[in-house]
Amino acid sequence: MSMQTLRKLSALLVAWMVGSLATAASPSLPPVQKIEFWTFSMKPKFTPYFEQLVQRYERDNPEVKVEWVDFPWDIIQTKLVTRIVAGTPPALVNLNVPWADEFARDGLLLPVDGLLADARARYLPGTLQDLTFGGKTYGFPMYSNVAVITYNTEIFKQAGITRAPRDLDEQLLFARQIAARTGKAGLCPALSKIDGLMMQQGLPLLRDGKAVFNSPAHVALIRKLADTYRAGGLLKDALFAEDNFPAAIDAYKGGRLGMLLAPPTAVRRIETDAKDIYAITDVAPAPLGPTGIADGGWLVHFAVPKNVSPALLPAVGKFARYLTNDANQLAFAKQASVYPAMAQAANDAFFTTVPAGAGAAEKAVAAGAVSMPHSHTMYVAGIDDYDELRRYLVKAVEAGVTGKQDIRLALDQAVLQWNRKLASLRSH
Repeated sequence: MSMQTLRKLSALLVAWMVGSLATAASPSLPPVQKIEFWTFSMKPKFTPYFEQLVQRYERDNPEVKVEWVDFPWDIIQTKLVTRIVAGTPPALVNLNVPWADEFARDGLLLPVDGLLADARARYLPGTLQDLTFGGKTYGFPMYSNVAVITYNTEIFKQAGITRAPRDLDEQLLFARQIAARTGKAGLCPALSKIDGLMMQQGLPLLRDGKAVFNSPAHVALIRKLADTYRAGGLLKDALFAEDNFPAAIDAYKGGRLGMLLAPPTAVRRIETDAKDIYAITDVAPAPLGPTGIADGGWLVHFAVPKNVSPALLPAVGKFARYLTNDANQLAFAKQASVYPAMAQAANDAFFTTVPAGAGAAEKAVAAGAVSMPHSHTMYVAGIDDYDELRRYLVKAVEAGVTGKQDIRLALDQAVLQWNRKLASLRSH
């Protein structure tokens, strides 16, 4: 072996030893933290939005690897329970308020008060109130929605009505007037959600753990609905169905309904499907109840499941604050036609400015923005099997409104059913 070859080998050996020593002396890189977050029913429409969000976050936080998983809305709860029980939950999961209430009561969610940090002050207060159970907050608010009142100006003109209604009493009065003067229905309230309407009107369902929705004030509310129904003011198509929105919007598009309470996205559907009706449509903010609560609120948020590693929680909180910050909420809300839960994003000019020559669809976005700070998910928290109880109430209201049973008697019977069920739940 030549001297030149020996010198080359020696140089290579020295370089290798120096590199090895340097590597041994340098601190090891921190392990990559994995954050898995779940959404429901976001693919494929919002795939670019979430993929780009993840890419930006990983670029700015190379110590974190983010995995986005999307499930259909009707199976995400089952998937979540399975993973929590197995001890391998996602770090964050999309939930609505009723789901969050149930999971929190079952001890399957972690409070996030500490993780909200200084971001707490930037969310709309009502959104945090929706997610507060037992004095603790259980989620990072993402978006909500509200209803606007969409009305057919020709039907209003024929009925002698010159403006949008200002409260529920006027909605029912105008509905009766429309029926009397045009023969058409005026309104199609979602009476399968009568519990929410009662609460919005300042009428509690429970007091001291017992049902109280048979008070004179509750009876008076149902009587107003019954009077309007009997006068032909309420659209009878699917009036008490679990989801009567398809029937309501079809009637509105067909020129058979004077007013439609629905989110602003419904106005776009009218524009697409019934241009003649859209041309004579105007909108206004839906009236607030005496409680100051807007109609149609439904908050979606990100919660932290039980069994997430405590060591991962600081990184989870940081990502959740990013996921739901003003910029990201605003970008998502624009695409999804919903309203941000962050105050600055909700006040963006996109929502609050009505351009010159705007049509009903653009006006609807601004009308909803007026109500968004007053949005709440109307739901009775803290009760197991609440949906079963609500069905008892809806059946009683249907019997009273349609005249099949005396209103007071129907509500009295439903109260008895509720209190038997509530007593049974307490005994367990």
